[in-house]
Amino acid sequence: MKRWLLGLAAVLLLASPWPTSAAETAYEWNVADIYPSEHEWMRDYKTVKNALPKLAAFEGKLDDAKTIAKLFALNEQTARKLEKLSLYAHLKRDINIEDETAARLGAKVEALAAQYAAKTAFIEPELLALPERTLRKLQKSKPLKAYRYYFHELREQKPHTLTKREEQLLAKLSPALGEAENIYDHAARGDYEPPSVKMPNGKTVTLTDDQYAAMLEHPDRRYRKAAFEAKAKSYEAMEQTAAATLYASVKADELYANVRRYPSGLAAALAADDVPKEVFDHLIAATRRHLPALHRYVELRRRALGLDRVHSYDLYVPLVGETMKPIPVETAKTLIVEGLKPLGADYIKQVHRAFQERWLDVFPRPKKYTGGYNTGAYDTHPFILLNYNGSLDGVLTMAHELGHAMHSVYTNRAQPYHYSGHSIFTAEVASTANEWLMLDYLYKQAKTKEEKLRLLIEQIEQIRGTLYTQVMYSEFERMIHDKVRQGGSLTADELNHLWLGLLKTYYGPAYAADPGAAHGWLRIPHFYDAFYVYKYATSLAASYTIVSDIQTDTSGKAVKRYKQFLRSGASDDPIRLLKRAGVDMTSPEPIERVLGHFAELVDELDRQLPSQNRQRST
Repeated sequence: MKRWLLGLAAVLLLASPWPTSAAETAYEWNVADIYPSEHEWMRDYKTVKNALPKLAAFEGKLDDAKTIAKLFALNEQTARKLEKLSLYAHLKRDINIEDETAARLGAKVEALAAQYAAKTAFIEPELLALPERTLRKLQKSKPLKAYRYYFHELREQKPHTLTKREEQLLAKLSPALGEAENIYDHAARGDYEPPSVKMPNGKTVTLTDDQYAAMLEHPDRRYRKAAFEAKAKSYEAMEQTAAATLYASVKADELYANVRRYPSGLAAALAADDVPKEVFDHLIAATRRHLPALHRYVELRRRALGLDRVHSYDLYVPLVGETMKPIPVETAKTLIVEGLKPLGADYIKQVHRAFQERWLDVFPRPKKYTGGYNTGAYDTHPFILLNYNGSLDGVLTMAHELGHAMHSVYTNRAQPYHYSGHSIFTAEVASTANEWLMLDYLYKQAKTKEEKLRLLIEQIEQIRGTLYTQVMYSEFERMIHDKVRQGGSLTADELNHLWLGLLKTYYGPAYAADPGAAHGWLRIPHFYDAFYVYKYATSLAASYTIVSDIQTDTSGKAVKRYKQFLRSGASDDPIRLLKRAGVDMTSPEPIERVLGHFAELVDELDRQLPSQNRQRST
């Protein structure tokens, strides 16, 4: 999702977003928080290695609650240390890809993790082989009281569990069944050569992903079009390979589902998160009902840009003027602290801790990983990697990753290790809730019509990119999975046809579907992780409902419910966790609510645009 810089007259300073060199370390991780030295790292490494034979000694003995409880306790102690070992090496590598110590420790811990996986691989198959009556008895037993939801999940897996020999065979086949994604990665990232285009100033630029995204925002339409057509042409060279790998991946998904006695690949994917099919169905149906609002937004873009039709290369160009001043990092911190205050004093206290205790590695530098993420271990604080550039996108990304971090903080304080994880279905709720709060705060703080218009469009684009687009992707996934399950094949021409048809349906009569746009499906690596992208849309809808309730509730109950959600981790299925937070994702209401908001935003944009100078795209 593309965002644009914002000039906030009340808070922006005439300064670089980067601090002075004397303050730089305050914006870098201190990995010594994990291990003060390699000596301490090696001590835990040896402890884990020594524990492996003890874990393996439990194999064949999992038939009573006390024995299983002892195994779980030892396994947790070992896994927690292994998690810290891996985190330390991983973070050192990401802040300096050429760090030889990080490479050496990373290799050691990867090998150790493989040994650990091999020694503990017997646990779930052995438990699943127990009779249903025994599993039910274990679930209710006193020694395993802390694992009751774990046994609930285990019992739900049992109807889809094969014999021991079949499970072993499927495990051996798994690498081959997943090879399609590896082949795609090599074709899309290794063999693929990005094209180049000539800029208006005569300079030739290679269309890397970042450069291409920037070029689609260029005010010169001829340049945007040239970049789009060059990129589309370059995709043609790999579309047959991409079609073959996607077909192989979908076949593997459907085969896996069939072998495990699921009716479809979709059902198997939903079951992995304990999500009922109605959630997926409501998402598609509700979004379809609200397509007229998206069509209207595309029409407003057409009018604002002075076009006859909106092409794919016109969907990202800003509708207002060029960017303003960069937002210094200290200002970004102030904005985030103020914007997140509705979540309460304790939440803000943890945000302050994040900045004061160097949980964030903020700025880009040579040899540092170029993406952004939040990570951590159960026994450490969170670690947030950013490449902050002073833009509004940078501020919102910081708030987004802090949402993930706070989710971990609250969960780890309240839950035992085995419930400390988060399903993607719930994890993105905590991060996008922060974005909603920030967008609302910034909109209220904006001093000029242009600033308000920028933020209005930003909210529209957030819903378009995170909900409408991801739902369109999900429809495409359902179509290709249905086709393969019914015995059909997937050719490049068929995939292009399906993709182009969805683009026309979603963007409406003001959109011109260029043939080059038909190749969009082959640039989405998430399609190799079946039915993953719909979770972005459901999370955005859930977080919108939560934030709306927080903003209108004067009793504090909505914040209290949300904090309880943050504390819950993976202690129950995602649907029940969200219901306790006030969101029923089995109902279409959350989707209807956020898409109703989208329609209101488009109405407001329609009112504001006539007061702006109309553009005439060249």
